[in-house]
Amino acid sequence: MSIDLNDLTARQLDALIRTAQQRQKTLQQRAPAAQVRRELTALAHQAGYTIEQVFGSEAATDDAPGKAVRRRRLGKVKPKYRDPENRRNTWTGRGRTPSWLTNKLRFGHSITDFLIPGVAKLTPRQPPAKGQRTLFKQG
Repeated sequence: MSIDLNDLTARQLDALIRTAQQRQKTLQQRAPAAQVRRELTALAHQAGYTIEQVFGSEAATDDAPGKAVRRRRLGKVKPKYRDPENRRNTWTGRGRTPSWLTNKLRFGHSITDFLIPGVAKLTPRQPPAKGQRTLFKQG
């Protein structure tokens, strides 16, 4: 984690220092997690329980680092939109709208003005189904 201190004002720096000192004080006052875990285990054992019985099966696996969630990789897509003034500015239509296109749309252009001819077609939006019921066959 890095914070760019050059852009902060004196008031913001003072607030940051105060917040950091409060956080440091809180961290120094509390007991280490391993010590708390030992105390809780001993207290549960005295009462005749195991940690799993008290906290559930998740308690045993809390110490192990979780698996990283794998995200599905999307394939490469050809650009669908291009800025006529700067041909390097392109957009595939996925993700956030780029700033160059947002600025043009603000000034009255339509998104269809920037479609690349022959490559892209405007994707029609499906109207939401209103008042239609979906029936599921019970089998």
